[in-house]
Amino acid sequence: MKHVKETLSPRERVRLALDHQETDRVPISLICGGFEGTTGPKLTRHLDLDGEGLARWLEQYVDVAVIGEYRGTGSEYRGPSMGRRTDAYEDVWGVWRKAISYGDAAYYEIEHYPLADAEDIADLDRHRWPQADWWDYSLLPDLLARATARRDYALCIISGNPFERTWWMRGYEQTFMDMIERPEFFHEIMTRVTDFHIACTRKTLEAAGREVELSFTGDDIAGQRGLIMSLPMWEEHIKPYHQRLNAVIHEYGSKVIYHSDGGVMDAIPGLIDMGIDVLQALQFSADGMNPGVMKAKYGDRLCFEGGISVQTTLPFGSVTDVENEVRDYIHTLGRGGGYILGPSHAIQSGTPPENIVAMFETAASTPMTA
Repeated sequence: MKHVKETLSPRERVRLALDHQETDRVPISLICGGFEGTTGPKLTRHLDLDGEGLARWLEQYVDVAVIGEYRGTGSEYRGPSMGRRTDAYEDVWGVWRKAISYGDAAYYEIEHYPLADAEDIADLDRHRWPQADWWDYSLLPDLLARATARRDYALCIISGNPFERTWWMRGYEQTFMDMIERPEFFHEIMTRVTDFHIACTRKTLEAAGREVELSFTGDDIAGQRGLIMSLPMWEEHIKPYHQRLNAVIHEYGSKVIYHSDGGVMDAIPGLIDMGIDVLQALQFSADGMNPGVMKAKYGDRLCFEGGISVQTTLPFGSVTDVENEVRDYIHTLGRGGGYILGPSHAIQSGTPPENIVAMFETAASTPMTA
């Protein structure tokens, strides 16, 4: 398939899209959308590539380099050692995750919530909270230079997810009970988590030594049928923490890209108000998620990233279905700029490799205007 002639670098393309301007082709990314399980190896074999070949193949399409892990830095870890078993590992928050097989690969699901039995502030004080200085940020400029040595990528760091990090330590049901019955206890945990994310984000953006286009934040606040809590509950218990984090990100000239799965349409005005610049995931198979309505109502104030369904079209559609969905979203969400195309989440095992190729090739060859 013939690609649109590129006249812009990846960084230029992304910056223009974020400025609501149309570009030579739609920017493409894999933010929160990598390859799960055997998907990468199968795609590598399908393309008849060697071990390093898939990364090189992706270079011709992807415009955003994602730097670092959840903690918000790509720097070397120098903190306390974490627990590890052959089938499980402990993270810096004390959360243990165990491998649960789903066939040809596994997800790591939480098996231990370290704050599940916490009853008071003293219990929180006894917990080992991660510290921002557990990482060496002086290594970051070299990491960024290596990431952009072959292509002038736009850069994205991983910044924070206060609500998810809270319930990963406390437990999902117990966290909601805390919000209702012990809000002061809930807010104490959220404050400590957010303080950590803010400290890491500051150190990362200060150490970068160059402009970072995107800072990835997130908290899943919706499911397939809509929001998982009322808007007033979200406004009171979660929004203020993201406002604090987003304000710090904006201090450094970075844009806030916010992830939530599910049907988030009702929350979009509040998400804009709390300071997000880009809404990520775009699970259009969820109830109420209409790309045309979203663009018409919010496209002047908000950019979008993702959209190509990992629930339906990529795993179960035909190549033609994938091509049609990619073109539809480019012409709907990309009109006037403001859209970075990608999968709606990680591409799952069992996804036909020809569908993955069709997503990239169609995105790279489709003009921005119909």
